[in-house]
Amino acid sequence: MQTVKARYDGRVFIPEEPVDLPPGSVLEIPLNNAVPPRAPDLPLGQLAQLATEFPDDPEMPTDAAAQHDHYLYGLPKRP
Repeated sequence: MQTVKARYDGRVFIPEEPVDLPPGSVLEIPLNNAVPPRAPDLPLGQLAQLATEFPDDPEMPTDAAAQHDHYLYGLPKRP
């Protein structure tokens, strides 16, 4: 397996070094190492940037936003 560093220009991925592949080759590009875009210097943007510094909590319920009254106040879950 070959690793190639590439830059995304908003539409296509551009390799930063020559790649020995025939034109039209279909590739899978894992994006787990992508650098998150920088948030603007507004309060909400600063909060979003700060949130990227904390790992995801695997025990966080997947319906936390939809059922926030249940998790915050102990009310019954809504259908």
